[in-house]
Amino acid sequence: MQIGSLIRRSARQFSDTPCLVQDGRTLTYADFDAATDRLGNALLARGLVPGDRVGVLLPNSIECIIAYYALAKAGLVRVGMNTRETVADHTYKLIDSGARAVIQAGPDDLPPENDLPPEIAIGSDELAAMIDHGDPAPCAVDRDLDAPYRLGYTGGTTGQPKAVTLTTRGELSELSAFLTDLMPDIRAGDTFLHAAPIAHASGAFFLPVIARGATSLVMTKFDAAGFIAMAEAERATLTFLVPTMLAMILAEPSLETATVAFRRIAYGASPIAESVLRRAEARFGRIFAQTYGQAESPMVITCLKPEDHDRIGSCGRPFTIVDVAVLDDDDNEVPVGETGEICCRGPQTMAYYWGRPEATQKAFRNGWLHTGDVGRMDEDGFFYILDRKNDMLISGGYNIYPREVEDVLLACEGVVEAAVVGTPDAVWGDRVEAVVAGRDGLDAETVLQHARASLAGHKCPKAVAIWPELPKSGANKILRREVRARLIAGREKERQA
Repeated sequence: MQIGSLIRRSARQFSDTPCLVQDGRTLTYADFDAATDRLGNALLARGLVPGDRVGVLLPNSIECIIAYYALAKAGLVRVGMNTRETVADHTYKLIDSGARAVIQAGPDDLPPENDLPPEIAIGSDELAAMIDHGDPAPCAVDRDLDAPYRLGYTGGTTGQPKAVTLTTRGELSELSAFLTDLMPDIRAGDTFLHAAPIAHASGAFFLPVIARGATSLVMTKFDAAGFIAMAEAERATLTFLVPTMLAMILAEPSLETATVAFRRIAYGASPIAESVLRRAEARFGRIFAQTYGQAESPMVITCLKPEDHDRIGSCGRPFTIVDVAVLDDDDNEVPVGETGEICCRGPQTMAYYWGRPEATQKAFRNGWLHTGDVGRMDEDGFFYILDRKNDMLISGGYNIYPREVEDVLLACEGVVEAAVVGTPDAVWGDRVEAVVAGRDGLDAETVLQHARASLAGHKCPKAVAIWPELPKSGANKILRREVRARLIAGREKERQA
């Protein structure tokens, strides 16, 4: 099946139903199908041919979703880009992917047109004209199910981002996984509030919503008060949030008197503190579902369903279509309860890293995608992530997983974000240090005392710093390497003073 065929089928079944809503604008399913046809045909008329890569650099908007699925219909390969990233990041992705075109929001998002890597740069005005005046004939370029459908980029938390090649087969597998396990009861009449960046995880939820004839409500930029007001006014029933967003919503005073109608809230993309989850369940009910994935296996490795949230710290059981195991360094499965690398296999994984055969070979060994996440499985088949394999610290001969320490810090009143890193130490090897951000009045000594009361001595940070906010990637993941670099640079500056 082609993605465009699914859109066309939903347009027939739900023709006059609102498909996309943003800032008072509404596109019905028939409108959306027609708009993606016109844009898809206009892109081909502009000189692009099926298989060409096209960067999409647009904010959360109806136009962004039209562009995504026009590319799908035209057989063009979308290159994932994020408006939160820098011009250097944008340029790198366009060059790395060999993009022939880029669709951008405005002149400030990229260098001047004559300095752009792609041949074709489509700005906001031209995009609008293409959507309005393109050939209205059905745009339906079939592509092989295993040919590139889109290129997504890794978060770049440990180095230069790599492009993962995702196929139509993988996209349809992700759709199946969502509708089977994560949000099995999406139905016509539902409203899904898209508040997280569409260029990141939230974009994965449009296709399941479209397949079921529900309505997508697009929030152009997240803020907690606006989210609550929109959810209440539009009677939103479904949403996806990253844990930081959820913590901000819980801290928003207007939540106390708001009447919301959420039936399912999915979350993921980063760890969640138990204290945040328990407060959220107390306010919204036991309606939370966690999804664990990564760029190489987008959003789909394991799922923790609402009824399983008594499994503290678990990321759930494998999605129905995914095989998951914990393997040692020789790719042997470790006994239940023991630590190893979480690995997965299934139709949802990437095909390969774009232009990086050696990295692909390293990631796929003996049929398994190696996630780089260290974890374990319990006797009931629930998985637990300890940390990234490359982020483990060794302090005084002890292995320390930063995520475990961060989870404790996030449970401290007032802490919203936390990063734990190791800085060089002649005695300890890695000196465990923490940086936190949170609400006004947050005190480093209070955070440190909280840590000491909850952690073994060798795991407890030797120091805690409070920053206004922590550095993040375009995918909203905290960049531990940048935190570490800043701490080391600051200490070096103090020594030279």
